Amino acid sequence: MYRYSCMASRAILHVDMDAFYASVEALDDPSLRGKPLIVGGTGPRGVVAAASYEVRKFGVHSAMPMREALRRCPHAICVRPRFERYREVSRVVFDIFHAFTPIVEGLSLDEAFLDVTQSLRAFGPADAIAAQIKQRIREQTGLTASVGVAPNKLVAKIASDLRKPDGLVVVPAEAVTELLDPLSVRKLFGIGNKTALQLERIGIRTLKELRAAPDALLRPIFGRYVALMKARAAGIDDRPVIAEWDEKQISSEETFDTDLTDVRTLHDQLARLADRTASRLRAQGWLAGLVVVKIRRNDFKTYTRQARLQPATQQTRPILSAAGRLLNEWHQEQPHAAVRLLGVAARDLSAVPQLELFASPEQERERELDATIDQIRAKFGHGALYRAAALRRAK
Repeated sequence: MYRYSCMASRAILHVDMDAFYASVEALDDPSLRGKPLIVGGTGPRGVVAAASYEVRKFGVHSAMPMREALRRCPHAICVRPRFERYREVSRVVFDIFHAFTPIVEGLSLDEAFLDVTQSLRAFGPADAIAAQIKQRIREQTGLTASVGVAPNKLVAKIASDLRKPDGLVVVPAEAVTELLDPLSVRKLFGIGNKTALQLERIGIRTLKELRAAPDALLRPIFGRYVALMKARAAGIDDRPVIAEWDEKQISSEETFDTDLTDVRTLHDQLARLADRTASRLRAQGWLAGLVVVKIRRNDFKTYTRQARLQPATQQTRPILSAAGRLLNEWHQEQPHAAVRLLGVAARDLSAVPQLELFASPEQERERELDATIDQIRAKFGHGALYRAAALRRAK
């Protein structure tokens, strides 16, 4: 175990099952253990859903086209995914998570954030909780998991990836910089191969160099996201762990018949979902303080991104704007991903006050426009009219 001293006020775990689908297949069929194993479709559009560690040595990874994976490792064993079986094992794993905390944010069948801050008194230090979770997973499923423990989600996720497989890395607040500084910029989520190459060309290879770089040097690469990326390089992240995609929200989501890869098409769909969510907020008399975008790839790996809405709102324009920024940030991380599902949720709900004083003329116009659209839809159906702002692609 790679460990620093005491933990800070928040205790966040990122638990990531090791090569989950491939490990389940090897668990059920011991003849596959230790073999270069790929789980995925073998047709013309086949994609790698999971790769064993033995095949990863050849550069094979999830979301890679199967054709490319087999070019890199021709002797790999390919098996078709059995998602019902993976969901069965996943339910056991998530039951273990919930035995330690109710605040579990599932990212996919095999990955989750846990906020165990309020569990320390009952179960002991965060590293002890992480060790117990790993042990229970092994005992109840026969599988291994890697866990990162840190004061926030960003650092916990990076930490969980440092000692795979079967790793446990604990990073307290006072050691975040010490851990992150020497790491490659490629370890930072949001920096793909293309962006990493751009950074390396200007002499920025580590997170320390990224954190200390002048804004002017980074602006051609990150544009308006310079401050965000420097904050990430410093390990700054105040996002809360969101407990499930549950009923304490108003949301709209859609599973597509054909996977979407074009970013413009994704934004078109996102606009309709944001518009629908905002309309439901107005119909039920709620203001939203948080917008959450849900994205599921074609290999069923699911991601959530969130942003604060200040002030809280039920208007379509600010909800769409925030959701569009979140989708753009995710797409920068995974520009070639195929998306099977999108969702837009409104959270941190509060009742609309009887009088909203000091509203700007623009806010009044937006409110009147939303109300007019809602009236037309109530009479002729939701598809009768779309708000122009909701049809504009987020930039």
